[in-house]
Amino acid sequence: MGYEPLVQQNPLRVLNIGRENNQLGLVMARAGLGKTALLVQIALDAILRGKRVIHVSIGESIEKTKKWYDDILHSILQEHSVTRPHELIDMVARHRMIMTFKIAAFTRSRLEERLNDLILQDIFRPNCLIIDGFDFEKADRETLEDFKNLMENMGMQAWFSAICHRSDPRVSPAGVPAPCHELDDLFDMIILLKPEHDATIQLDIIRNYGEQVSGSKGLRLDPTTMMVKEM
Repeated sequence: MGYEPLVQQNPLRVLNIGRENNQLGLVMARAGLGKTALLVQIALDAILRGKRVIHVSIGESIEKTKKWYDDILHSILQEHSVTRPHELIDMVARHRMIMTFKIAAFTRSRLEERLNDLILQDIFRPNCLIIDGFDFEKADRETLEDFKNLMENMGMQAWFSAICHRSDPRVSPAGVPAPCHELDDLFDMIILLKPEHDATIQLDIIRNYGEQVSGSKGLRLDPTTMMVKEM
């Protein structure tokens, strides 16, 4: 495909993203700290590795989600020398589909129905699913196990975002805050975004491919571009 340098130079390579298709990943942060920006970079990394991505945006418009991709892709093209940038932009558009749901309308069965329609009609066959805006406050263990089973049956990797609140002190033994503190064992990858004093946002890698991580891998979000950087 010709984008191997972009893949290899991506700071996300320190994570074990993409080792297996049926990974379940989680990005947690307080509101407005960059969850969507990180999910979009995970999605673009998958696309550059030849995967097809469906980005499920719950409670947001297609236009707003697409702008995230446009902005992050623009930052990538500013940082790296790409011979034919328009070809990269076109390739990303072909390998990505944005799907929206109203908050009250999103269920496992409705997602499965829409995915099956796309696959059976040979419209789009995804390898990776981004689920941004899922309400973990209302999700029980059985609900998430249902999603995990769906991903395993379809041979897909999936990444969720979750909002945590400073006012809720509950936390799992591994360090995963509420509302995911009783569900963290279901995830293979868990990243917690933490604001630092210098305005950067640290990526606290709590679990990396099923293994608990002690100490940070040294990644942060640049507050200006929201791009992942090595510290």
